[in-house]
Amino acid sequence: MTQVHHAAEPHAPAASRVAGALAASAIALAAGCATRERSFAQDVDFLKRHHEAIVLASPDGLAKVVVVPAFQARVMTSTASGDDGPSYGFIKYDLVSSGETLKGITPYGGEDRFWLGPEGGQFAIFFPPGTTDFSLANWQTPPAIDTEAYALAAPHTEREAAFSHRATFTNVTGQRFDVRIDRVIRLIDTADAAESLGVTLGDARAVVFESDNRITNAGTARWTRETGMLSVWILGMFKPSPRTVALVPYTQGPVPSLGPIVNDAYFGKVPPDRLVARDGMLYFKADGMMRTKIGTSPARATPICGSYDPTRDLLTLVTFTLPAGATDYVNSMWELQDNPYAGDVVNSYNDGPSTPGGAPFGPFYELETSSPAAGLAPGDSLSHRHRTHHFTGPRHDLDRIARATLGISLDQIENALP
Repeated sequence: MTQVHHAAEPHAPAASRVAGALAASAIALAAGCATRERSFAQDVDFLKRHHEAIVLASPDGLAKVVVVPAFQARVMTSTASGDDGPSYGFIKYDLVSSGETLKGITPYGGEDRFWLGPEGGQFAIFFPPGTTDFSLANWQTPPAIDTEAYALAAPHTEREAAFSHRATFTNVTGQRFDVRIDRVIRLIDTADAAESLGVTLGDARAVVFESDNRITNAGTARWTRETGMLSVWILGMFKPSPRTVALVPYTQGPVPSLGPIVNDAYFGKVPPDRLVARDGMLYFKADGMMRTKIGTSPARATPICGSYDPTRDLLTLVTFTLPAGATDYVNSMWELQDNPYAGDVVNSYNDGPSTPGGAPFGPFYELETSSPAAGLAPGDSLSHRHRTHHFTGPRHDLDRIARATLGISLDQIENALP
């Protein structure tokens, strides 16, 4: 559960997009050229050539994740099949190897990366103070959640690594936030994870990991609705394919009482051939070829989302802490907002060119979850847990897991979009 922790007493305190050959390579990956993809061991070797990389592994060596402290302790990728198995996370190899930082965002990749919201609006921390033009030209991811390293808080074990960082953020209205960030990455026992979901694996293999994220108000002033609040925002970047579908369940009910089923207006309305809402499920095309984004509100969100990629025989599920009764979620729409706390809980982003003829950031797609807005007194904390499950194996086992957790079959997923 997302929790607010009360302290005993207050305490003080790129340039351009990649083009040419890189763009062609990115589009090839989006087209599902699995033969170009590296194994988990190859990805680990690549990362270790450029940065410290920490591998967490199950006793049998099949379930593994790799964490890079230099990239805010991101889980960069994972596998359910050992060193020679497929690597599930999106990694932007050219950018990692270049050592370059870019204007706007430096999208190294990663299956679990730490951000803070809000992104847009009068309380945004991604735009400079005084901004009224919420355009890509003015957008800048703060270094503390883009390019700065997080320190190991203690020696890591085979299955857990803890990190911490101190940072300062300033929002559009000029409010300063002094923040302590604590982040623990855990590799979860697959049998325990399956039991938590109420499923059995059968002949499927799995890798399951989570990030446990805590932010603490390290300043001297309370974070309030009037001056802006922050939220924990976890984003997973995954490899797209022409047939991948992101899956976001929603609570069914009338719009007058629950509000819209989906927010699909982040980057212009999502075309109907890319988004279908049916019987409590949003089906969203995750091909990395068109920049689109969707979200569900606290009234509609459920504590699970996922995706299915039939080209890789990969079912992905994300579960997270969704506190009962929480209604204030920061609003990340790129505009001055009438209600800055009418934000989304779950988001999915599909990458694509931001300008006609341009290259995508990746390409990749994302599954994202957020905590409620953190109205913290000095010394108080808020936590948010985000757990990623990958299942691969026989279709009948993946179908059974999808039915048990999402209430839909693989056939329904594959036939949902036009």
